[in-house]
Amino acid sequence: MDEQHLQSSDFIKDIVIGMSDGLTVPFALAAGLSGAVSNTDIITTAGIAEIVAGSIAMGLGGYLAGQTEVEHYNSELKREYDEVERLPEKEKEEVREVFAHYGLDLATQDIVVEALAKDKDKWVDFMMKFELGLDEPDINRARDSALTIGVSYIIGGLLPLSPYFFVDDANEGLKLSVIVTLAALFIFGYFKSKVTGQKPFVGAIKVMLIGAAAAAAAFGVAKLF
Repeated sequence: MDEQHLQSSDFIKDIVIGMSDGLTVPFALAAGLSGAVSNTDIITTAGIAEIVAGSIAMGLGGYLAGQTEVEHYNSELKREYDEVERLPEKEKEEVREVFAHYGLDLATQDIVVEALAKDKDKWVDFMMKFELGLDEPDINRARDSALTIGVSYIIGGLLPLSPYFFVDDANEGLKLSVIVTLAALFIFGYFKSKVTGQKPFVGAIKVMLIGAAAAAAAFGVAKLF
């Protein structure tokens, strides 16, 4: 029987990053503007501008993070090849330390180490995974991360903004936006918690309350000033 594990964790993480910010930031902006203006045209224009800017900024952040991960891996890979070439005995000792940690006796360690050292590529791959804890990243990670985060942000941002397209009064739009967004935050929080192994209902409530708090703060500040 095959073991079941969570797949595509990077993809899910990117969706969570984009969707959570997309739901919360435009929601707070629209709520804040609703406390200051009565014209929904201003709110929708500002909201769309924020979604465009936010999705680009978030996507760029995801791209840079993914690119940095690839560059870091390649830098460490180059260093490991250099150390295996220049300091083979030191690297063999580090391999022995790894196997010693798993309880292998010295004789067994020596056999495995010498066998591993015959293939430089496998030796370096072993050191990358077990000494540095690094797996080779997908070369498309940066691009995919940018697209996933950016699109998720747009989808999340359009939900709280959508009611303002159908009404003229900002307060009426805010009421509808609160209902739509809190429902979306609850659903999003529920499935995010379920996927990550947390208590779904508790996670849903937490996500919803964070979004509500952000919107309430923005609305209160706008009313105050």
